[in-house]
Amino acid sequence: MTSAERCAASGPGRTGIGLRAPHVAEIMASRPALPFLEVHPENYMFGGPALAVLESVRREYPISLHGVGLSLGTAGDLDRRHLTNFRALIERVHPCLVSEHLSWSIAGGSYLNHLLPLPYTEETLGLFAGHVEEAQEALGRQLLIENPSGYMRFHHSPIPEPEFLAELVRRTGCGLVCDVNNIFVTASNLGLDAVAYLDALPAAAVGEIHLAGHARNDADGLSILIDDHGSPVADPVWRLYAHALRRLGPVPALIEWDTNLPELPVLLGEARLADRLSAATCGDDARVRAA
Repeated sequence: MTSAERCAASGPGRTGIGLRAPHVAEIMASRPALPFLEVHPENYMFGGPALAVLESVRREYPISLHGVGLSLGTAGDLDRRHLTNFRALIERVHPCLVSEHLSWSIAGGSYLNHLLPLPYTEETLGLFAGHVEEAQEALGRQLLIENPSGYMRFHHSPIPEPEFLAELVRRTGCGLVCDVNNIFVTASNLGLDAVAYLDALPAAAVGEIHLAGHARNDADGLSILIDDHGSPVADPVWRLYAHALRRLGPVPALIEWDTNLPELPVLLGEARLADRLSAATCGDDARVRAA
């Protein structure tokens, strides 16, 4: 059984949700049927009550770790202490998936608290691939790398993003998180073809799909989409998700909702909608295959 299948093997569907503190007690009390829960490892690396709670949840649900702090695109060295703490958490909770972002967030020793974009050049590809290989070796796990949401163009960025990701997979053996909402946001903001973008990704490398809501900002007369994870998945994103399922098959999916956090039933409703769409699109294949 692959890591992706382990993340979907315990529940009736394939769609998990992000575990957020306001929902923990209700999840543990009601035990909704979910295949897995996803958390940011940076919230649990230093022990204490949060880690104790996560270990309790882990006894009931598989856990996926979705990192935001490795800064794999940084021009400097990776933070070895962060890698050590990340490895210790992996060994403690045995996650079914481990993922990070195609981005950077550290410069000159300062953490900027944003997932910042990279120009897609041969130089950055070599740097990023080297850091992915280093991180996978240090963590003892394959990483899934998530495509970002795009808001601007670099003057020099000659490699299309999906080709950059495909070559990253070829060089490092990493996998991918296909964030369907990010593809939609990027395509809308930069005038790209979202379907063509998705079709250019190496399908066999995609180990997880992310779904989220976005906001529209019309300031200064320009309309831009913001990946804010603060609302239900939009209809055109659902349609793009259906296309992703037809191309990728029944990949485990996740509902991300981090701002304007709703009541748990709303979040579960989004996951059920994703499951119904998966079942309708993939048929019997939407069920998890036994190893």
